[in-house]
Amino acid sequence: MVQLLESDIETKEVLKWRGIHLIHFQGSACSQKTRIFLNLKGIDWAPRPLNLATQENFKPWFLGINPRGLVPVLVHDGVVHIESNDILQYLDESFPEPNLIPAALRDEIIASLQEEDNLHLDLRALTMRFVVPKFLAQKKPQSLAAMESKAGTIKGQQDTQKAIELNFWHDYAKQGITDTGARESARKFHAVYQRFEQQLASQPYLCGSEITLLDIAWFIYTHRLKEAGYPFAQQHPRVTTWYQGLLAKPEFANEVQSPLPPKLITAALHLKQRLKKETLCDVAGFEPK
Repeated sequence: MVQLLESDIETKEVLKWRGIHLIHFQGSACSQKTRIFLNLKGIDWAPRPLNLATQENFKPWFLGINPRGLVPVLVHDGVVHIESNDILQYLDESFPEPNLIPAALRDEIIASLQEEDNLHLDLRALTMRFVVPKFLAQKKPQSLAAMESKAGTIKGQQDTQKAIELNFWHDYAKQGITDTGARESARKFHAVYQRFEQQLASQPYLCGSEITLLDIAWFIYTHRLKEAGYPFAQQHPRVTTWYQGLLAKPEFANEVQSPLPPKLITAALHLKQRLKKETLCDVAGFEPK
């Protein structure tokens, strides 16, 4: 788990925060996942919003907490935790009731969470191609320069993950998300959801009869991909039923509500893509069933 050392943290004020604080962004998929988890656990927490749309995550204050520039960040009695899946495992161990990572399913859940984490850049790619226009999504050169110039350490070591983040945004500035890249990402998700479609034939949730962390994680991915125009109803009807059941729960629905301006921006982007036959379905080659 990624728990930072005190020596990693340059923004020392967070070391004095008592209780549970979550630095997050409303529209961040990983932040949404963490908020749903906190809701289901009934944990009392203090919100610390950070605006990714204005690139506050590249400001010295935040890079002094997480040199990767990513949200969410959990601060629990002055101890800083980063990476959403690590945060959720930590919270489940610290607040065991209700148990969202059952001991009997722990290995299965952790393995599937790793698969979800491995697809994070694919989710980002499809978001930046089909949900948010490039002129809004791309990072300012001065923001990336600020991140590059910030040394920062994770557990006392130089962080290799930061280079992955920087490479993604530099490539995005040069070429956006290509058709080939979008198609490959969409097909990776299609393979995962085909497997879920089979699992949900005999059980209401991904791991059986009860909601687990796995349902929270993949609900968020499903919601984002649905925003991107992924054809769940045609391709994965059982996944659609599972998703709609979770969306009916306020603990889930309240955390994925999008303000009107972003909705209108995405709607305009989709209209443009439909006219040019550049929707996710067009690019990925999904055929209606």
